[in-house]
Amino acid sequence: MIIYLHGFDSTSPGNHEKVLQLQFIDDDVRFISYSTRHPKHDMQHLLKEVHKVIEHSNDPNPIICGVGLGGYWSERIGFLCGIKQVIFNPNLNPETNMTGKIDRPEEYEDIATKCVEQYRVKNKGRCLVILSRNDEMLDNQLTAKALEDYYDIIWDETQSHKFKKISQHLQAIKAFKMA
Repeated sequence: MIIYLHGFDSTSPGNHEKVLQLQFIDDDVRFISYSTRHPKHDMQHLLKEVHKVIEHSNDPNPIICGVGLGGYWSERIGFLCGIKQVIFNPNLNPETNMTGKIDRPEEYEDIATKCVEQYRVKNKGRCLVILSRNDEMLDNQLTAKALEDYYDIIWDETQSHKFKKISQHLQAIKAFKMA
């Protein structure tokens, strides 16, 4: 089973395309939607929904996958639910770069203080990071520096922030899922 979390643009047709591409790895891809505008509510909702789909799955190796803001949530929710994560161009600092787009960006800072201390140390090796060199929204060099001590990073030379095409990474994702 693969759980897919969309980024800030939940209505992008690219979400459906990524779900279809992920079905080449596992035909059981679950799309979980969340508001993107209310971080504390989103965290509670995602924890509940992800936990529920994991409980009802017989997959011994489920993973959670997300792009942008979905990558932010996939890393945290996957860690808290005890499953591996695959994150594309994760937005590691929505509290600073989403001001004006969401209702309460300061809630992300509050979430960070309530999260397990040094969770990346405890999550080491359980997340695969795929970053595009052509991300027009985020500085992925900074993202790589923040994550490289904990997770394997794959660089993509052609995709933009929304990562419309992930097919070139499906074999790496499948190998990570099954490892």
